[in-house]
Amino acid sequence: MFRSAATFALALTSVATSAQNYPAHPVKVVVPYAVGGSADVYGRVLAAKLSESMGHPFVIENRPGGGAVIGTDAVAKAPPDGYTLLVMSNTHTVNETLIPKKPYDLMRDLAPITGINSQDLMLVAAPGLKAGNLREVIALAKKEPGKLNYASSGPGTPYHMAGELFKYMAGVDIVHVPHKGSDQARTAVLGGQVELMFDAISTIVSQVRAGKLKALGTTGKTRSSVTPDIPTLAEAGVPGYEATIWLGLMAPAATPKPILERLSNEVRKVINAPDVKDNWARQGAVPMAMAPEEFGKFVREDIGKWGKLVKDTGMKVD
Repeated sequence: MFRSAATFALALTSVATSAQNYPAHPVKVVVPYAVGGSADVYGRVLAAKLSESMGHPFVIENRPGGGAVIGTDAVAKAPPDGYTLLVMSNTHTVNETLIPKKPYDLMRDLAPITGINSQDLMLVAAPGLKAGNLREVIALAKKEPGKLNYASSGPGTPYHMAGELFKYMAGVDIVHVPHKGSDQARTAVLGGQVELMFDAISTIVSQVRAGKLKALGTTGKTRSSVTPDIPTLAEAGVPGYEATIWLGLMAPAATPKPILERLSNEVRKVINAPDVKDNWARQGAVPMAMAPEEFGKFVREDIGKWGKLVKDTGMKVD
């Protein structure tokens, strides 16, 4: 018994020491989405700041495909040593119900570290759409079911789910047109090939201000401080509507707890730093600083929230 206790104590000391020395070499941060989306943009900001604060490079690796499944599976199967991390979003919580036959289970195979940030979306329309506001879009969609389309960066993404929630709550039939990334979806709307899109305010507001797209509403409970002149969808014609995009950080499931806690503490320092916080506020993004246990609870609740919508609407992935 004494030997077992001594061995256990030695193991604990070894883990604690490895956490103190972490990182000892570059850390790979997998973004399971294409370049140019909000996960990529904010992931790069976070990686650059962590590289400075932790003394070794945090290197972004984009691995898009399969509705974020490909990149996520790679992280789930990586060594649990803190040197492979995942930038994730509410795409992942949706996928737990939408794609039940994934090669991983989110809460079994990955460990929560902390949230990164959240932001409201904006519903925009191509300039050629013959509808000037949300109520006119809803009327047009009800008059001609299945004629209007909306673009997204792929099945299960926050942009897709915002569209499905809108359809469900507004009682309209609008066709989902998935793309390989938000850049491609945005280009399709700008070019008039697709009429509508939900997009992060930070990545779409410049096109609205330039007059290239029409803003129909934002998706938060209250108006965005970035676009206070644009009504929420709840104000504009869909009472009770609310949707956001949020980002978080996870690691392979068996990653030692001291490393998870060290990462969580460092990320929270970065995202609460005045320069980062102020810059993100100008883009409409709010830091989501959470301890690992708190973030895990948040993720589980989000799985339940979107799982209900998937089941209620009968959504399927083609």
